[in-house]
Amino acid sequence: MIEIDLDGQKVSVPEGSMVMHAADKAGTYIPHFCYHKKLSIAANCRMCLVEVEKAPKPMPACATPVTNGMIVRTKSDKAIKAQQSVMEFLLINHPLDCPICDQGGECQLQDLAVGYGSSGSRYEEEKRVVLHKDVGPLISMEEMSRCIHCTRCVRFGQELAGVMELGMIHRGEHSEITTVTGETVDSEVSGNMIDLCPVGALTSKPFRYSARPWELSRRKSVSPHDSTGANLIVQVKNNRVMRVLPLENEAVNECWLADRDRFSYEALNSPERLTSPMVKQGGEWKAVDWQTALEYVANGLKQIRTEHGPSSIGVLASPHSTVEELFLAGKLVRALGSENIDYRLRNAEFARPDGEGRDAPAVRWLGTTIATLADLQRVLVVGSNLRKDHPLFAMRVRAAVRQGAKVAVINDADNDWAMNIAAKSVVPAAQWAQALADVAAAVAAEKGAQAPVPGGNATDTAKAIAQSLLGGERKAILLGNGAAHHANASSLLALANWIGAQTGATVGYLTEAANTVGAQLAGALPGAGGLNAAQMLAGGLKAAILLNTEPVHDSAAGGRAAAGLGQAGMVVTLSPFKANMAFSDVLLPIAPWTETPGTFVNAEGRVQGFHAVVKPLGETRPAWKVLRVLANVLGLQGFDYESAQDVLLDVRGAQDAAQSFVQGGRLSNETRAAITLAAPAGKPAVAAIYQLDGLVRRAPSLQLTTDGRTAAVQPEEALA
Repeated sequence: MIEIDLDGQKVSVPEGSMVMHAADKAGTYIPHFCYHKKLSIAANCRMCLVEVEKAPKPMPACATPVTNGMIVRTKSDKAIKAQQSVMEFLLINHPLDCPICDQGGECQLQDLAVGYGSSGSRYEEEKRVVLHKDVGPLISMEEMSRCIHCTRCVRFGQELAGVMELGMIHRGEHSEITTVTGETVDSEVSGNMIDLCPVGALTSKPFRYSARPWELSRRKSVSPHDSTGANLIVQVKNNRVMRVLPLENEAVNECWLADRDRFSYEALNSPERLTSPMVKQGGEWKAVDWQTALEYVANGLKQIRTEHGPSSIGVLASPHSTVEELFLAGKLVRALGSENIDYRLRNAEFARPDGEGRDAPAVRWLGTTIATLADLQRVLVVGSNLRKDHPLFAMRVRAAVRQGAKVAVINDADNDWAMNIAAKSVVPAAQWAQALADVAAAVAAEKGAQAPVPGGNATDTAKAIAQSLLGGERKAILLGNGAAHHANASSLLALANWIGAQTGATVGYLTEAANTVGAQLAGALPGAGGLNAAQMLAGGLKAAILLNTEPVHDSAAGGRAAAGLGQAGMVVTLSPFKANMAFSDVLLPIAPWTETPGTFVNAEGRVQGFHAVVKPLGETRPAWKVLRVLANVLGLQGFDYESAQDVLLDVRGAQDAAQSFVQGGRLSNETRAAITLAAPAGKPAVAAIYQLDGLVRRAPSLQLTTDGRTAAVQPEEALA
């Protein structure tokens, strides 16, 4: 450690630190623009000039290394005058458009100009003008004359997103930030550039000119999309969600968001929102009141149970639903006498070798913490387009690669992950088990052990992956969405576990949805004798309850789901949107994540609760309330819940929240499954980045991106 004197205060920092790091530790604010704790040091703006004793001139705090005994003054006349001079230069060409600037009220330049700017300008020449750029539907670069060339956006793309989509051209006063080739910004985490921009040069195109920062209420929440469980600030005006920003949490999402977390809020105000219960009568949809709709559903369920038995009733639930909703859906269907409930709509294999259904002790999870991903030295990813499936996980792994980690991949497509890949096996999905068996054979040969299954062939690629995993100390084998949904998923897990045991690597699932882990903990799985999702979608039900899901888009069955569910006597859809209208008989409007309290459990098993941030739209009601009242109308016992918190206490068995459901070691990726190398041909069902759930599918700006256009889904059928 090195000790310096900072404004008369002794501060100890590690060797190699900069003066800015010492100031951060001491709680001393030094004005700056280009410096950011997550980015490399550029020393572009010079706003952080400070006085260093014995230095002939002020020095940039962000780029001045500390030395033992250094004396630094951040508030001296020399430092203040230097900072004021820099501010004068920055404002020379800056347009005087604060009253109409979208960044007004949260602009770093505006704030610092108050403290370090003068009341007038000595500059009388014409200000420079920079033409606007169209870089896609998410980021607005309409006012690039405001840019102060801090290069935060450039460094973010180059270092963290892995794709240098923006750069600086020309020199001096002619310098400008551009895409160089005039293309769009297509990174799946591009919205973070908006947060990083300290002025109004990069702004949110969907949010543009819709509200002022001081008009917005700020409320904490959790992302309902992938399994990161990103922490959010949801900004609200007049009971309408206007913008979503990251809430910093180093253990989960750091200070970043994926674009689908940031921009999917547009769907909340979509014209496709379902705002009142609807019943199909004579082939036409009619709006009804809640009492009529619930009695219609209850009478239909009772009749079908009487005529066909309770086992003809089932629930297909989305893993994007909350723990409370999934638990009550399971409790309701079981109270009716059925064990038919499943959240695994995209799975092709449903074996549970470690137990049956909801009583299975094993809950599949990441196998490590999210923060650990950035510190790994060796990684093997199986069956995932990591960059698109889990953008924030990819950023963590990319950070590990920058520190020297080696990443190996087994997948059916040669995707661009925007990072260096040390070894790659691109084979059809049906051959993934063989590819893993080959790696196991190579590991066995190196260690003098017996391979877990005959038939492994230590190919050159397998040897390269094995050598990678046998090196380093911190390592992980990560099974992606494709591996989880694979027709031979249990064999992939068994092989991964054997390789992990031999190499010292943790084994885990990246897990697809916001609440995939929570769905398992809530018991949203078929019990003994119950039908799995594939069987229910194939026509195994007479009465189907669809919780927050659109099986045509959300299941492995795809279009076949409509035919299978069309055979049922009654299909009830609980959704925030007008969905499943071709084969549903009743639509019940339930609240999306912003209009209901609830709980998600992310990939690492972290339990995160959230509250409603706006009132439900129209006659919409939280799904946990709808399920509770439906159970009451059916005359079922044990549904006397007053709040979502009461439901959660029932799920946890009244355990303390800090236990995080991990009591009894339920989070486990162990398996006793027998290994088979043969698997059916065909690709596992994996959703494209902006087709993951109903919210992102209905966010117009996300669908206009390059990723959105390449995987477009036909809109829901029109209301008859």
